[in-house]
Amino acid sequence: MRTVPLGRSGLMVTPICYGTWQFGGDWGTVDERAAIEAIQGARDLGINFFDTARGYGFGVSERLLGRALADELGTSRDSVVIATKGGLREDGGVLSRDASPAWLRQEVEQSLSALGIDHIDLYQIHWPDPRTPLADTAAALGDLIREGLIRHAGVSNFDVEQMREFEEALPVETLQPPYHLFERDIETAVLPYCAERDIGVLAYGPLAHGLLGGAFDEYTTFPADDWRSVSPDFTGETFLRNLAVVDLLREFAQGKGATVGQLAVAWVLAAPAVDVAIVGSRRHAHLKESAGAVDLELTGDDLAEIDRIARAATPVTGPRPD
Repeated sequence: MRTVPLGRSGLMVTPICYGTWQFGGDWGTVDERAAIEAIQGARDLGINFFDTARGYGFGVSERLLGRALADELGTSRDSVVIATKGGLREDGGVLSRDASPAWLRQEVEQSLSALGIDHIDLYQIHWPDPRTPLADTAAALGDLIREGLIRHAGVSNFDVEQMREFEEALPVETLQPPYHLFERDIETAVLPYCAERDIGVLAYGPLAHGLLGGAFDEYTTFPADDWRSVSPDFTGETFLRNLAVVDLLREFAQGKGATVGQLAVAWVLAAPAVDVAIVGSRRHAHLKESAGAVDLELTGDDLAEIDRIARAATPVTGPRPD
């Protein structure tokens, strides 16, 4: 798979990043062997970019990623780009935000140990912490860069004002926002800001948390330990309304010789400010399908028709830590 520059970071990454949120427990029971096979399958497809986070099971996802890529990380470290995130804390089962310098340093050390590496290519603040000045958070990451524990710093789920405040102490090299056909809030201000400043954008949730994968119907249910089982986006009239939109998008995709999942990922990658789409398919066949989106070209007319179809959708958002 070809590589692209990730904004101004200097990192060369594949347009498809393999995300590992699904291995942290929020999406149901995790089969460790299957998870490792899925990660290795992503590497077999030529994907060189992997995203994880401390918050994905507080070490579970990172350890699985490190185990799956252990041989390559040990012998050819620069052949893969590892991104992780910090800034969340779990105390007594309660999840909260903590991007204080002391906590970030502790998390970075824990991430390095879990992943089995001596440096993190891209370290991102998972969510803005309203209790810690962003300048303090940024300065802490600057220290970690100078010490060689992390190479590049980015943010996730930040708006423009938060990025501006962060940049008073350290440049924002990358942003990881939610972005898909059913969640487009970042188009108004965030994406133009990133384009203007050459901030690399790696969009998560391009398949709308599975909705745009094309496998769901009105009878679909989710296990009790899957966050979607209690999400209003995946039940009732909202779910049915969006399934009807997915059916229309599927028809359009078929006319392009593609699946609706490929269309959804290609649409995200077609945004001028977006460098990378994060895909976290558990099954190799689904990941291979998503990877095919890299070669799907969408014309201006295609994008206009996709926009027209998607206007009938109800916005879909993912979970928040609080």
